[in-house]
Amino acid sequence: MIKNQLKTVVFLGILTALLLWVGSLFGTRGLTFALIFVLGMNLVTYFYSDKIVLAMYKAQPVTKHEEPKLHKIVSKLAKEAKIPMPKLYVIPTETPNAFATGRGPKHAAVAVTHGIVGMLNEEELEGVLAHEISHIKNRDILIATIAATIAGIIAYAAMMARFAAIFGGFGGNDREGGNLVELLLMTILVPLIATVVQLAISRSREYLADESGAKLSGKPKALASALLKIENGVKRKPLRFGNQATASLFITNPFTARGLMALFSTHPRTEDRIKRLNEL
Repeated sequence: MIKNQLKTVVFLGILTALLLWVGSLFGTRGLTFALIFVLGMNLVTYFYSDKIVLAMYKAQPVTKHEEPKLHKIVSKLAKEAKIPMPKLYVIPTETPNAFATGRGPKHAAVAVTHGIVGMLNEEELEGVLAHEISHIKNRDILIATIAATIAGIIAYAAMMARFAAIFGGFGGNDREGGNLVELLLMTILVPLIATVVQLAISRSREYLADESGAKLSGKPKALASALLKIENGVKRKPLRFGNQATASLFITNPFTARGLMALFSTHPRTEDRIKRLNEL
């Protein structure tokens, strides 16, 4: 668990270092504008993402009377995690999956699909819900927002640099060879590195939620079994609506991968997650 926390700190440090380097090339005024613009967008996302994503997936709130088993499990896990009971939603799709959203433990929601409720046994379902409760307790939405803000500023600054190169050069006419190298780094390589690091943070938080969720439920093998069933279920019935940009929210990617490289995945490989869980 500590290892994954340290990874997050290191990755955020790398993103910050890239941002400082970009700032040294681009100048204070341009970087400040990018900071204000991207931070504003991400603050809106941070405060309203739960409502947006729940509406996107047509999630319906369910009462204790409608879903007594789900409410019982979530209530028990929230109590053990020492966080307020999150709101509970069900998504009308047979694709098996689940996600947690909300800006913090006091403003959290857990959503599960019809498919996952019908597919998993009670222990496996508890393992999955413990994983989602751990995301809430670990404040992963906040960490993802910080990472997205830094990566977004770098991407926006790179776009501004491309426009500057097209309409008036980048950094003047002196040291033309050096400026060309800086331009290539700024517009191509650095945004790519920032994206890779941002996705690495996402994967490290998934490992952390697996481990802390397994400890919360006391059922690591049940979560491992659930992950395998969910992956196979998604292959048979991938999600046909929603947005690929929200894939990182789910316990596994609900869309078909179609040859995406593991380096650009929002989730670790399922076999690696299962191996770690079975070693607990």
